[in-house]
Amino acid sequence: MEKVSQLVARILLGQIFLISGFFKMTGYEGTQGYMEAMGVPGVLLSLVILLEVGGGLAIIAGWQTRWIAFLLAVFTVAAGVIFHSNFADQIQMIMFMKNLAIAGGFLLLAVHGAGGFSLDARRSKI
Repeated sequence: MEKVSQLVARILLGQIFLISGFFKMTGYEGTQGYMEAMGVPGVLLSLVILLEVGGGLAIIAGWQTRWIAFLLAVFTVAAGVIFHSNFADQIQMIMFMKNLAIAGGFLLLAVHGAGGFSLDARRSKI
């Protein structure tokens, strides 16, 4: 049961980044404009998409989980600070707390690893 719950947790954490990255690809110009309006260079969008799609897939597959999870935790907190720090707006405050909760899940993955049903576990058996 533990291996299954770890896999489900990775899928739930990874899918939000995978889907978000795909939406950024389909709405590239709009996302780039939003980033620039928030003071983030739009030229970074390609790297953000790569991190979200690649990181999401890596977390789901359980590949390089500890490293990728730590990287996504830092990215998630940074995104929360940049894009959701208007705490006078209740929605933005909730979005910020959501980012913190996701980062917490990633930190657990960074500490405990991907679990049994993962590429990391397969690699360690070789």
